[in-house]
Parts: sequence; C-alpha cells; structure tokens
Amino acid sequence: MKRIDKNNYYLDLAESALERSTCLRRKWGAVIVKDDEIVSTGYNGAPRGRKNCTDVGTCIREELNIPRGERYELCRSVHAEQNAIISAARKDMLGATLYITGIDAKTGKYVENGMPCAMCKRFIINAGISKIVQRDTKTKYREIDVQSFIDNDESLNGTKGY
Repeated sequence: MKRIDKNNYYLDLAESALERSTCLRRKWGAVIVKDDEIVSTGYNGAPRGRKNCTDVGTCIREELNIPRGERYELCRSVHAEQNAIISAARKDMLGATLYITGIDAKTGKYVENGMPCAMCKRFIINAGISKIVQRDTKTKYREIDVQSFIDNDESLNGTKGY
C-alpha cells in the first residue's frame, strides 16, 4: 500500500476543516504545522455568536458582484487562515507551514489558483509563518514562500485581488 505524502495529508486535514465553513461562496480550511505537529486549525465563518451567511441565506459580496480578492471588509466571515492564527501562540508559528484548501461552495470544485487575500497575507507575515502549501487539486499543490509577500508588496502599487 502506497502511503500519502505529508503535504497531502495536512491538506486533507485542511479539507476536513473546511467542512465546518459557513460561507455560501467558498469554503476554506487551514492547518498550521510546525516540526510535524499540528499547531492549530481554522475554517471561514462569522465571528463567534454572530449569524453565519448560511443562517441569513445571503452573501453581500456575491449580491454586489464583487470579484474574488476584493472588498473583504464587507464579508461577514473571519477567514480560515485568520482563525487558525488566532488560535495559536506566535512562538508556535515561527517558521511554521500553513496548509490551505478551498472549495467552491456551489460547484464543489477546488478553488483554482487560490491565494490568501491581502488581509490574510498580513496576518501570515506577522504570525511568523514561513511557508504556505496551497491545494490546487486532490493531489497537486503549490508551495509559496511567505517572504514573497514581503518582497512583492501589492499594497505599494495598489494591486487588487490576488
């Protein structure tokens, strides 16, 4: 029997976490791992105690036709990456890897060319996470060096989206 590689193992755990997502647009799951130990997990949904999009039955960003990667201040959800970071101590995230998986809520297909939004990039940088592994298909993924978010700071040139 062939054993699953570790990256896909952790991405599968992120995919399990996204099953708790309450977003009507895209479901995301995140797992932070350091030295082969899980530090924390997260999924996207409204802040604790607030109604979720699945409860209210609507997504304001979708109603306004806002493109992916833009105007997240209108979104009800805390992102999966943010929830995973909030649940961990910074000392446990220094040099860690963040595994993220996204599924389109309507089609059930993996989010193509997924990337943390500009807000999540800032969280990831300050958390001290050094690498992201982003799932593209059930077995294929990309590795992203967080240093590239610092070196290619889109906030300096006004780039929107991903």
